[in-house]
Amino acid sequence: MKYQLSAFADESSSDILQQVDALKRNGYSYLEIRSVGDKSFNRLTIAETKEVAKILADNGITVKSLGSNIGKIQIDGDFDAHMELYKHTLEQGNIFGSEMIRLFSFFLPEDQDPAQYKNLVLDRMGLIAETAKQFGILACHENEKGIYGAVASRCLEIHQAVPELRGIFDPANYVQCGQDTLEAWDMLHSYIEYMHIKDAKLDGTVVLPGTGDGNVPAIIAKYVAQGGKMFTVEPHLSDFVGLSELEQAGNKSLVGHMTFATPEAAFDAAAQTLVKILNNL
Repeated sequence: MKYQLSAFADESSSDILQQVDALKRNGYSYLEIRSVGDKSFNRLTIAETKEVAKILADNGITVKSLGSNIGKIQIDGDFDAHMELYKHTLEQGNIFGSEMIRLFSFFLPEDQDPAQYKNLVLDRMGLIAETAKQFGILACHENEKGIYGAVASRCLEIHQAVPELRGIFDPANYVQCGQDTLEAWDMLHSYIEYMHIKDAKLDGTVVLPGTGDGNVPAIIAKYVAQGGKMFTVEPHLSDFVGLSELEQAGNKSLVGHMTFATPEAAFDAAAQTLVKILNNL
């Protein structure tokens, strides 16, 4: 296949060997690593990271992008400690042979104007992008609920101020923030490195890709037309180990409303839906 198909396989299983199985049974060759066992991958030691890297390499699975949690702290949190975790994460990326890392632009107080944090966010994102460059890794910012880059206009501010920072386009996250995804794509398409395939209804409910209000098939077609090849499936169709830690209180996705016998079945449904969308282009 001409596309690079990746997934957050921890939504199928927390066990790394079962994550490999989930990718293989769906014909995927890439893992966007996010959690292993009951913890975020960047809580693994270097020795543990090497063990996981060997398992993946032995099975022909590539970690092209790190699905990190960097930038998912409060804007007034301990940034120095977070940067130390970031450097450890980038060191892990070198062990995995990763080209990119997924990042966020900090949770903001809900009762305050995001504009007052603009300069601080831009300064930090510049430092984050430069630090990744030192490790030979490309920093990529994902739009996410509750962070500075929750809507397209503020994502654009980030990319214009930090041109070396690329973008990850997540349609469902935009829908859940009340952002029209086609408008967001028109604003940001030249900055987008790859897509996260997740869809949602306007009420926040996560659904199979292409069945929500994210204009997923249309945006995939636009991305492919400009030469895009890389996709990471992020199903969010069932409750899985670690889900509660991925989102901020008050900004939770509505998951588990669809009937799947197991997390594996939910994962497979999303993975195969992407394949069908691509085959129909």
